[in-house]
Amino acid sequence: MIPVPLFLVLSLLLLVGGPAPQTAAGAPLKIGIIGTDTSHVIAFTQLLNDSSRPDYIPGARVVAAFKGGSPDVESSRTRIERFAAELKDRWKVEFVDSIEGLCNKVDAVLLESVDGRPHLAQVRPVLAAKRRVFIDKPMAGSLRDAREILRLSRQYGTPFFSASSRRFVPEVQALKNDPRVGEVLGASTYGPSPLEPHHPDLFWYGIHSVETLYALMGTGCETVMRANTDGADVLVGKWKDGRLGVVRGIRKGAESYGAIVFGSKAVVAADPPGRGSDYRNLVMEIVKFFQTGVPPVSPEETLEILAFMEAADLSKTRNGAAVSLSELQ
Repeated sequence: MIPVPLFLVLSLLLLVGGPAPQTAAGAPLKIGIIGTDTSHVIAFTQLLNDSSRPDYIPGARVVAAFKGGSPDVESSRTRIERFAAELKDRWKVEFVDSIEGLCNKVDAVLLESVDGRPHLAQVRPVLAAKRRVFIDKPMAGSLRDAREILRLSRQYGTPFFSASSRRFVPEVQALKNDPRVGEVLGASTYGPSPLEPHHPDLFWYGIHSVETLYALMGTGCETVMRANTDGADVLVGKWKDGRLGVVRGIRKGAESYGAIVFGSKAVVAADPPGRGSDYRNLVMEIVKFFQTGVPPVSPEETLEILAFMEAADLSKTRNGAAVSLSELQ
């Protein structure tokens, strides 16, 4: 047998997502949670830990958690202990005092802190410990932090992915793959977009509709314009091939999610169901990623989504003028 150079072995491991988690044959992956201040931690744990559910997802189990929390964010401060108590009492999840301690007990990590600002500091020891990690939205509190997360991922050879659950709802996936559409010439999406003072406007909730747009259009946006009122935002992105993508963020009136694709053959609309009904497909993708190390959404696409939203913030300060994503490099 011809010996394989060590550098080639390491290169191949990086290409396929680093070393796979080591578990006993047939045993589920042990999952750790960082941040118990979002309802996602309960919803995800139910899907993974309750084998009696008809929508149960095998292959992974939540076994440990680190509370985290952000005292200056109301939706974090007021929920962290309640969700932590449910994880501990109902699901027998073990709580630890540090992220490093968490990594010692698990094969992979769900970074669920509702506040994007601490994500960089929280994910750093996870990547260093070579634990594959899903980073819930928003990936970070700024594009700069998100870029640093990608740099660390490459440095440690540890893959991650970050995505909105809206990308994976059946209606969006069906619209994306609808043979009636033909070539996608443009798309329009809409959804709730409440604000949170510690985050760029769209990072907090508008990201759901922006990511749906990217699921339909793909990458390649060059400029963004934003019209803004107290009740709504309208964003217009121009792609390098001339296509236009539009997002409406809703803050006043009826709230719903939806999308329209303008195709070479037909115009097709979808009205996906509301909040809380779309986690199973996302969690299935997370488990698959933990098993294979191959993310369903590339880090580069996620960074472009964050750049799109930061460009929209700049456009707001410039009275709706178009802002180039290249300006944010």
